[in-house]
Amino acid sequence: MKNQTTVVEFIILGLSNNHHVNIILSVVLLDVFLLTVMGNIIIVTLYRVDHRLQMPMYFFLRNFAVLEICFTSVITPRFLYSLLTERKSISLPGCFLQLLLVFFLGASMFCHEAVMSFDRYMAICHPLRYGTIMNGRVCFQLVLSCWVMSFLITVPPTFMVVLLPFCGPNVINHFYCDTAMLLQLSCVDTGHLEVMRFFLATVILLGTLTVTIVSYGCIISTIMRIPSTTGRKKVFSTCSAHLLVVVILYSSSTFRYLRPGQRGVQDFDKVVSLLYCVVVPLFNPYIYALRNEQMKEALKDACGRISKCLRFS
Repeated sequence: MKNQTTVVEFIILGLSNNHHVNIILSVVLLDVFLLTVMGNIIIVTLYRVDHRLQMPMYFFLRNFAVLEICFTSVITPRFLYSLLTERKSISLPGCFLQLLLVFFLGASMFCHEAVMSFDRYMAICHPLRYGTIMNGRVCFQLVLSCWVMSFLITVPPTFMVVLLPFCGPNVINHFYCDTAMLLQLSCVDTGHLEVMRFFLATVILLGTLTVTIVSYGCIISTIMRIPSTTGRKKVFSTCSAHLLVVVILYSSSTFRYLRPGQRGVQDFDKVVSLLYCVVVPLFNPYIYALRNEQMKEALKDACGRISKCLRFS
């Protein structure tokens, strides 16, 4: 330990060392980031200005949209900066802050997915009691519980990682500060923290996945009993789109964090990480909200009002 130098910054390798590939990646990522943020801002704005959307489902979607804006803003802009400037270094405080926010916001996303699945279960399987059970107080408590639970699960172990000594090497083979890589770069034994990380990832992923599977299982069972073929197809079309996002999100996250015997991050692991860090946040606003008929009507009316104001200004 006496001959080792304390690390003052980390080097994030990213996805490629090829300059031309990085330029293409930066253009694609910028477009994806702007579409993701724009879609979620539209959801938040429509919820605020249209009284028809003052319902539990849109309340959860509004909060999920805010969460996604925060999550993508933690990862993508820093990644774009490194691609465009080819500066791959990040300070220790910056890396630890990104680690904390990615872990915390990522856990919150899974909790919100479970809550939204439960909300869809109540709306489809118990429509007559939906408005009574899912009142404003219950909705607020569910969202608050997502944030509090995520905080309690992720923040304490993250600070344990922050307190670790890092003496070199300082190269992170990823496109953001990843917990697994930081544990491997520490110059002390981190076996107990790796076990804790695996346990917490299991609790977050499998716990929320169980709620989601049970909710959609009941939803599908209810859909199959709908006498109208048209009504059955309409509801199933919506739920199948939701399930597609859930499958991509949980399969990629499970492969990345619950795969046994992983050591280091291979190129394929980074591609898998792109699915839940970049691709899924792009799909969510358009699949969960902007395909919805009420949301489409609200967007159409909002565009009409804006057009009228511009015409008479």
